[in-house]
Amino acid sequence: MTLTQGLLALAAAVLLVLLAQGLWTSWRARPRRATQPQERMEPSLSGVEPAVAAGPEGAQDPALEPTPVAGVAHDHSVPAAERGVRPAGLRRRAAIDPLIDAIAEIVPEAPLPADSVLQALPASRRVGSKLMLLEGLNAETGLWEPPVHGQRYSAFQAGVQLANRAGPINEIGYSEFVQKVQAFADAVAASVDFADMSEVVGRARELDEFAHAHDAQLAVHLQAKGPYWTVGYLQQCAARQGMVAGPIAGQWVLAGEDPEAPPLVVLSFDAQAALAEDPDQSALRRCTLSLDVPQSPEAAEPFSQWQRLAWALSQDLDGVLVDDDGRPVALQQFAGIHQDLQRLYEALAARDLPAGSPAAQRVFS
Repeated sequence: MTLTQGLLALAAAVLLVLLAQGLWTSWRARPRRATQPQERMEPSLSGVEPAVAAGPEGAQDPALEPTPVAGVAHDHSVPAAERGVRPAGLRRRAAIDPLIDAIAEIVPEAPLPADSVLQALPASRRVGSKLMLLEGLNAETGLWEPPVHGQRYSAFQAGVQLANRAGPINEIGYSEFVQKVQAFADAVAASVDFADMSEVVGRARELDEFAHAHDAQLAVHLQAKGPYWTVGYLQQCAARQGMVAGPIAGQWVLAGEDPEAPPLVVLSFDAQAALAEDPDQSALRRCTLSLDVPQSPEAAEPFSQWQRLAWALSQDLDGVLVDDDGRPVALQQFAGIHQDLQRLYEALAARDLPAGSPAAQRVFS
């Protein structure tokens, strides 16, 4: 072999190596796709441990602080509806609760049929951002309930929620409530007794202050280390951890035992990508796991589930946990949160607003 032939052979070998390296790099950088059609996917809990340790022996769950810690977002100011966090299914029927509602007592001259009552109800059941409810005392059963066709009612009570994450009701809001209830009472020829405005507004502010001081919403982001994910691949990994599609595009949820309660954990990602015709043609590099602490019952151990999912999905997706600024977060950084959460749960229960209760779900919404 001549020198020229040797150089040509060496050049060819180098080109083959470069070509192979390029193909390998391209294969490694391909999007992660689902391994089976989405319509045949079934949520499975197989291989899922009941809990994932936060880190080395002795480490505990991430700490809940009044100010954000790395990787954990605390947002007390944005209503749940604006964050897109909604229940996985129907909420429990709201009932008037003297703990969280201002109540007006309405007494008709005689029992009224439900049909005439329903015709007189206000067109809107909200006062600003606050829920307004009306219940009747069933003349047959003696139970308070929303008016139902075919029943007769001997008395009524109307309630307006004192506070939620949008803030407390104010004088203007309570005046609107009074006007709506008075119009209803006039329509059914009933007398009505309202609570004093200053007392209602004072109770609302006190409840709002308590709720603001005992609110906790946690969020951690998962970011792709290398290749991006397709929507189908992300959904497949979520399904393997027991999550199911939520009611809003771009959300998968871990539901609790009660199908009418809000989900324990929400996995959210780009809604436009979720609505794409072909889920395997949309690219995702980031998703978010969130937990609304007051919305979920303590007995369901929602924080442990949130932590388990963060760890398991970071492994499945080959992703890294990051905070809002994209800084990596290790689960070991979250030591100490268990005791803080326990104090929070105890404070809510002492106020008769245990986490996950219907009243707590209304106040922290």
